Amino acid sequence: IRGKVSPPCPPLATMGKAAKGGKKLPSAPLAAKKTKVQKNPLFEKTPRNFRLGGDIQPKRDLTRFVRWPKYVRLQRMKKIMIMRLKMPPAINQFNMTIDKNQAATLLRLLKKYTPETNEAKKNRLMEQAQAKKDGQESKSKKPQVIKYGLNHVTTLIEQKAAKLVVIAHDVEPIETVCWLPALCRKKDVPYCIIKGKGRLGMLVHKKMASCVALTTVRQEDKTELDKLAENFKAQFNDNTEVRRRWGGGIMGTKSQHVTQRREKAVQIEQAKKLGLSIA
Repeated sequence: IRGKVSPPCPPLATMGKAAKGGKKLPSAPLAAKKTKVQKNPLFEKTPRNFRLGGDIQPKRDLTRFVRWPKYVRLQRMKKIMIMRLKMPPAINQFNMTIDKNQAATLLRLLKKYTPETNEAKKNRLMEQAQAKKDGQESKSKKPQVIKYGLNHVTTLIEQKAAKLVVIAHDVEPIETVCWLPALCRKKDVPYCIIKGKGRLGMLVHKKMASCVALTTVRQEDKTELDKLAENFKAQFNDNTEVRRRWGGGIMGTKSQHVTQRREKAVQIEQAKKLGLSIA
């Protein structure tokens, strides 16, 4: 209604007094009373920061900064040196080994003819002696096994008794076996080069073996042996490339780039003399 005046508001001070003089609310029944912890000034609390770039850093690959043991450094340096140096065919032939599938087939065959252990041999000889003592014929015969040992294998090759010779590629020093492929070719004995002297050693219950040879096999394995011997004869014995190819001489990336730049500069120089332009 026009002309009607609203009553004036009470002053703020009076409102505050009214609120203060109101009813006091009860405190919570189970509220824990806060006790002030007494801090020891000698032990200052230093909480860690787990955020990015804080106290705990992420795990980093520090392989490049490791100081490797001397034997590791030596074997790495040796590998690089062998890559850099020119290698004659007689030594380079040990880098041309049989592939993984051929190695698996060959090792499967050789595993059937692992030599008997000392215990097994002792038991067999005891049985033979007992049978002879009783006047009976011995049933246990000498098993067909692979022959190992460098001198023994060499004798078998010279007598042409070996049907297949397997040579390890990493014999140390290499001079002990580097003439063996040539002897196999001369005596027309199939041979192959396999990776790992340790693998050959496992077959004959030794830590390592430089070479092993098969002289005889059972009738059921004859076909497999003939097939392997034929393949290896074509791959190693009759392969003239093995006897001619030099190895090594592989330089590092930096050296290769320097050589390429040098060759390009020579080409540009020759082209200028002839009046041509090379981009």
